[in-house]
Formats: sequence, structure tokens, C-alpha cells
Amino acid sequence: MPGAGTFRDDFGASVVVALVALPLCVGVAVASGVPAELGIVTGVVGGLVTGWFRGSSLQVSGPAAGLTVLVYEAVQAYGLPALGVLVLAAGVMQLGMGMLRLGRWFRAISVAVVQGMLAGIGLVLISGQLYALGGVEAPGQTLAKLSGVHELGAQADLAAVLLGAGTIAVMAAWRRVPDRLRIVPGALVGVAAATAAAVLLRLPVEKVRVTGVLESVSPPGWGGFGVLVSVGAAGTVVALALIASAETLFSAAAVDRMHDGPRTEYDKELIAQGVGNSVCGLLGALPMTAVIVRSAANVEAGARTRAARVMHGGWLLIFAVAFPHLLESVPLAALAGVLLHAGWKLLPARAVASLWRTHRGEAVVLVVTASAIVVTNLFEGVLIGLGLAIAKAAWETSHVHIEEVWEDDELCVRVLGNASFLRLPKLLDALDALPHGQPVRLDLSGLRHLDHACLTALEGWERTRTPLAGREGVI
Repeated sequence: MPGAGTFRDDFGASVVVALVALPLCVGVAVASGVPAELGIVTGVVGGLVTGWFRGSSLQVSGPAAGLTVLVYEAVQAYGLPALGVLVLAAGVMQLGMGMLRLGRWFRAISVAVVQGMLAGIGLVLISGQLYALGGVEAPGQTLAKLSGVHELGAQADLAAVLLGAGTIAVMAAWRRVPDRLRIVPGALVGVAAATAAAVLLRLPVEKVRVTGVLESVSPPGWGGFGVLVSVGAAGTVVALALIASAETLFSAAAVDRMHDGPRTEYDKELIAQGVGNSVCGLLGALPMTAVIVRSAANVEAGARTRAARVMHGGWLLIFAVAFPHLLESVPLAALAGVLLHAGWKLLPARAVASLWRTHRGEAVVLVVTASAIVVTNLFEGVLIGLGLAIAKAAWETSHVHIEEVWEDDELCVRVLGNASFLRLPKLLDALDALPHGQPVRLDLSGLRHLDHACLTALEGWERTRTPLAGREGVI
């Protein structure tokens, strides 16, 4: 049984995590194009429902910046009432994957694709929140947003820009304050400072609109499930389930490296996320995933058991129900600043530089994935990245190396590696370039793989060397 010391540690950590989660829950909801309350509902479910499961004891779940792009696109395409249906279907899919013990397979996804996905999300998030920072209505497409950034200066509301920029500055500076002060999260300090400035100076900037958390809950009706017959909606469900699962399990691997407690049980964690997203869908709220920012805050604050993440959900519920009027004082520009900061941290500049020095192919996969997400959308961009990663792996595993060695006045040609149809032109070019009029022995014992196309081509090459056919051979 946990002792008093363990409970005290978990209680303190739960307060810290709730303070970190509150501005992120609201900010992610606003960026997703849904009422702010739905982000808090998802945060509450992430604590009070998902928090009880044993999959990953210290990982914290809630609405994530990584899903804002997909949710925004879904709400624009199918309407807010359909969101609950899509999230519920994604949760059921996650449950199925967990029960089929597919959780560990998510670790096989190319890291370059995941980093490219996060980078693409970061770029899309930044391009949208720049307009929110200036209080300007954003164009619909990401490319249009990026191309119109240079015009923002003439349209932006100066007061909103200063509030958002001030929020970012406070968050950046907060990392340098003494440790005893950093127990209060920088995002909360930045938003609180911007809110206080807006109230005291009576700045005419747009604020968060809140109608009440309980009133915002809107379970989907039976008629809403008809949206799932659409190919686009089905693709959105698959994308939600896969991206949320991948982000959760990659986050779990990172959190495991931060503490010495029990390791994550991936299939159980996937089931926990499925249950949480199913509940969120039934409440008409945002989808959830495990979030590394909140999880890291939980570990650093000294959490010992899953009780900390459960209690953090309770704090969010108490705050939202008891003090909803405080949220109505928060400027949207301050939340935009928080999300701009989050989007910037998603850009893996150091990872790209490191990969370019060591594995340039991986760096290309990362950049192409991010660019494809910006040009198309999240689902298609990830598919393009996965396709490129698979093609790269196939190309690299098909390497074949040819060595020429003289042995007792006989030319021995050794073929090493993997001889597949992808490398057939190279193999035949090298063999055709061998000198005629002398015996050649072809040694294939160093091949790890020889497909039918290459075997047939080698047999044909041997037959064409008729002048020396009796003295050549394949071993």
C-alpha cells in the first residue's frame, strides 16, 4: 500500500500537472476550432478515466497539439456534431489494436517519419497561430497562410501581438528562474501575466468564450454515425487512431527513460487510450493522446504512482466547474503564444542537422514528410512519409557488392549482399564489363538473398559467355 509520503508526492505532482494542462487544454481546443470547454473535458477524462489504467503509471493524457490539425480539418469538413462520432470510432479502433496486442508494432515506425510528422504539425500549427496572435482571420489552407504571413504586419492588432509575444517571452525566460519557482509552469505564468495585463489595461482584445463545461457535453446522436460511410471520414478515424497511438507510445518510451519505476506495458496503454477516446467521443469532446509535456512535468514534480494523473483530472474538473468566469478573461492571443511556443518545440532542427551528418536518407524522409503535411494534409503527408521510408529501406537492403579476385590465373567474381531486381541493372553492367577471352568463376556464396529475377539473369549471362562456356561456372 502506498504510504503517506507517496501520497504527498502524488498530490503535489497532480497540482503541478493540472496547472500545466489547463492552458494547454484550452489552447488546443481553440486551435482545433472547437469550444474551449471541450479541451478541458478531454483533460478531465484523460485523468479520471485513462489515469486509472496500468499501462504507463506516470504518463499523462489529454488533448494534444499534435492532433489539432487533423481535428480542425475534420470539424471543417463534417461539422462539430460529427466530432464525437469520429473520436468514438477512433477509440474503438485503439481498443481493438490493444486487444490484438499490436501496441509493440508501433515501435517499428520509422523515427524519421514520426519526427517529420511532428515537424509538419509544428509548421501547420505555427502558420495558423501567427494569425491568431495578431487577431486576424486566417486563410483556409496552410500554404495560403504561409504565403500571407508577410501581410500580417499591416493587419495585426498591436495589443494582441504584444500580449502573445509577452506570453512567449515569459515562457522562455521562466526556464532561467530558480528551481523553487519553476514548480509553477511557465505556460501558466505567461498566460496569467497576459490576462492580468489585458484586464488592468482594459485592452480591447478577443477573449476565450466559455459557456460551462457541463453544458458543453454533447453526446452524438444515432443519426450522426452515418458520417462513417464517407471514405474521407473513415480515413480521418484511421488517422486519429494511428497518430494518437503512435504519439502515445513514443511518449511512453521517452517517459520510461525519465524514471526508474515500472516500464510501460504497450498493449495495456493502447487499451487505456482506446477507453479514454471512446469516453471522449461519447461526450462529444476532443481526442486524447499521451502528452510528453504533461508527462515530463509529472515525473519532474515527483509523482510516484498513477494517483497523480488521476488527481490532476479532478483538479481540472474542479477549476472548470467552480471558476469558469476566470477563463473568460484569458486573451486568445496569449493562448496563441502558448501554442506557437509548443509548435516551435516540435520543429526538430537539431535532429535534421544530426541526421544529415550521419544518415542523409533519414533526413530526406523527415523533410519530405513535413513538407507533404504542409502541402496536403496530415493523413496524406504521413502516408507519403511512410511510403518513402519503406522505399528507402527496400533500396538499402538490396545493396549488392561485386569483387574481382585473381585465383590461380582464374578471375573469381564474388557477389556479396542482397541481389534483388532493384539492383539487377548494376549487377548486369558489372558482369558485362568483365574481360572476354579468359576464364571467369562466379561466386555467389556471399549472397544473403537472391531473387528469381537475378537468378534468371545470371543464368542467361552465363549462357552468353559461349566462348568460355565450358570453363566458367557459378558456385
